[in-house]
Amino acid sequence: MLIDCDSCEMRGKSCGDCVVSFLTIEVRPTDRSTVELDEEQAHALDALSAGGLVPPLRLVQPPRAS
Repeated sequence: MLIDCDSCEMRGKSCGDCVVSFLTIEVRPTDRSTVELDEEQAHALDALSAGGLVPPLRLVQPPRAS
């Protein structure tokens, strides 16, 4: 899973409550535009979010142009 914040339709509206912002605080303060997760990592984040331990992923990708 490639999370590209630059193309997220929720950018600016929900960044403060997105797991990407949560994971990148102080770690990479100048580069928060792209994060790559494998399937296991994405599943782990889903489980942590479902348990209320981290914010959910708020990524909303725009529809692809035909």
